[in-house]
Order: sequence, then C-alpha cells, then structure tokens
Amino acid sequence: MKITSVETRVVSLPFTMGGPYNYFAGQKWDHLEILLVKVQTEDGLVGWGEAFGHACIDSTRVALERIVAPLVMGQDAREIKELSQRVLRSTHLLGRNGAHVFAYSGIEIALWDLAGKRAQQPIWKLLGGVEQASLTAYASLLTYTDPSLVSQNVAQAAQEGYRYIKLHETTREATQAALNAAGAQGAKIMLDVNCAWAPAQAREVANSLKEDGLLWLEEPVWPPEDLSGLAGVRRIGIPIAAGENVAGVHGFESLIDAGAIDIAQPSVTKIGGIGEVVQVIQLAKARGIKVQLHCPYFGPGLIASIHIAAALIEDPLIEILWMQMSANPFDPWVRAEDGRIRVPKLGGLGVEPDEKILAQYTRGEVVKVS
Repeated sequence: MKITSVETRVVSLPFTMGGPYNYFAGQKWDHLEILLVKVQTEDGLVGWGEAFGHACIDSTRVALERIVAPLVMGQDAREIKELSQRVLRSTHLLGRNGAHVFAYSGIEIALWDLAGKRAQQPIWKLLGGVEQASLTAYASLLTYTDPSLVSQNVAQAAQEGYRYIKLHETTREATQAALNAAGAQGAKIMLDVNCAWAPAQAREVANSLKEDGLLWLEEPVWPPEDLSGLAGVRRIGIPIAAGENVAGVHGFESLIDAGAIDIAQPSVTKIGGIGEVVQVIQLAKARGIKVQLHCPYFGPGLIASIHIAAALIEDPLIEILWMQMSANPFDPWVRAEDGRIRVPKLGGLGVEPDEKILAQYTRGEVVKVS
C-alpha cells in the first residue's frame, strides 16, 4: 500500500504552569507546540504521528518536508522495518540524532497508526500486549527554581491524585521543598536536572541527595555522552535514568556497558519511532535494566508511548507534563485523571484529532508533500 502524501502542521497550544514561564533553548516557552505528521496511502487511509519538537520544531519540519518525506513517497507503508532501515541509512551522514531522525520518528509513528487501523487492532495489541484500562501516570513539573512554587505545585499534583512526581530543578533546597510539600509523603519524587552538572559537581550533589529517597536521578551529567562520568554518579547509589538524548539502540547498549544507568529512557519522537523503542526495550530486558519512556508530549508521541508501555514495559509510569491547557485536539486521551491515563482500544493509535481544534490552534500553513 503506497504512501501518497505526507502533511505537516504545527499545533500551538497556550498553557499555564503554576508559575512564571521558562525559556527553552533561548525562547520563551508559553505555548506547547506539536509537530503533527499526517501520512496518507493510496487507499485513502490516514495515519497520525508526531515529530520532536519544542524549540527545534522549525528545523525538524524543514528536514521532514525537504528530505525525509520525499524518501518515503511511493513506498509501501506496510514495510515499516525496511523503510526505517532505508531512511535512517540514507540520512545518517546528516546526523544519527537530530532533526532528520526526529522527522522520521513522526512518519514512523503514523505508519504504525496505519498498520493498526488496517488490521483493526490497537498498537498495543500489534506489539503483543493485553488489554489494560489505564496506566499509572506521573506529573512532570516544569522548572520553578523558587522552593515555595515547587512546594505549591507538588502539593497540587498530589491533591489531583498523582503518586509519582518529577521535578526539573537543580538545588537540594527545591528538592527538599518537594519532599516536604503537603501530600508528598504519599508520593515518590524523581529529579531531572537536564544534564546540569560536570561529573565532579554531579557526584557532590548526588551525595547530598542520597538519603532523600529519590525514585531516580535523571541525566545528572554534562555532557550526556560522558558515560564514565555518569557511571561515577551511579556508584553513589541513587538510581540513574537517562537516554532521551541517545542515538539508537547501540547508544543504549553503550550506556549499559558502561554501567551508567539503572533505567533506560528512550523517546519515541526522537529515536526513530516505535520500532526503535521496541529494540531498546528488548535490549534492556536482556541486560536487566528497567525502562521508563521519555514522553513529555501531548499528541501522537504521548499516545504511541502509552501503547508501547501498555504492551511491553513492566510497571510503566507515563510522563505527563504538569501544565494546564484549555484545549487539545487529542482530548481526552492526553489527560490524566487521578494519577492515571487511559489506554485507547480502537485500531492504530485509537485516537483521531478534533478537526475544529486543529484548525483553531494551527500556527502558520499546513504543508503537503505528495
């Protein structure tokens, strides 16, 4: 079944976050932007995907429209594994991690959506999973810096039913504010510092945190490819999570070989799509490493992650960004209730976007490659 068109659009959703807005790669982050990918085949069937993302959306979109989409035109949408090999090999000189891989990730997710629709089965079933009504979610707080705002937002997340809460902070004071927040005594706290520290500083901070009972410490070392530095932090004893910035399954193999992680965190919109994430999960299981997906998204990237986790991950925790949106074209499937998120049951992703909301929040033009 040949691919006849690939369409892209940016959906820009306003949000509030319980504090002042952050800056992401030098840009004020006051809208959640989704790079939405729509793939159509010759029989008129449509699949939806999402490509990473956030501040680099424009560069990913250019790579998708000018290079990656033309590579898949006229190809058989059913041959996902073969197409992935062909595209990733064709673009490897442009970088094994970055805009071109992000772009193909969006197409690959859409191909799985098509496959599930054609088989009339949800993706979790195609992956060998069994039916589950919902999965445990965790609130992934944005950065507040001010310990009082950290405490307020942790308390609010706990009140809304979250029993797992992740911080994006870099101080012990902020971490302590979270641990001491109202309702936090019944919650597990994780800390993501987004590669904030050189190895020596990371070890120093980890030593100060090691008695605080963190569920995991995420990406403590800069640069993220310093595997020996990361392994040194891990030896302090706090479980280490990492992998969202890794290129492919062999990047995760290197992390594991270095003794650098306890928890692998592949990201479906960054690594090349569902098939690549599945390979990482298989590797991690064989090596005795846990997996929790990196999925701070609000479109097909999040929904695809729910399907993967439902099928293949033991005791999954689904990352939900702690922000309040007035509307989302993929409602209600992208919102957690009482600390849980529902698993779709229909074919493919099992979710179709609301066309009126799409039109209302589309930024710029819709581009169709055919």
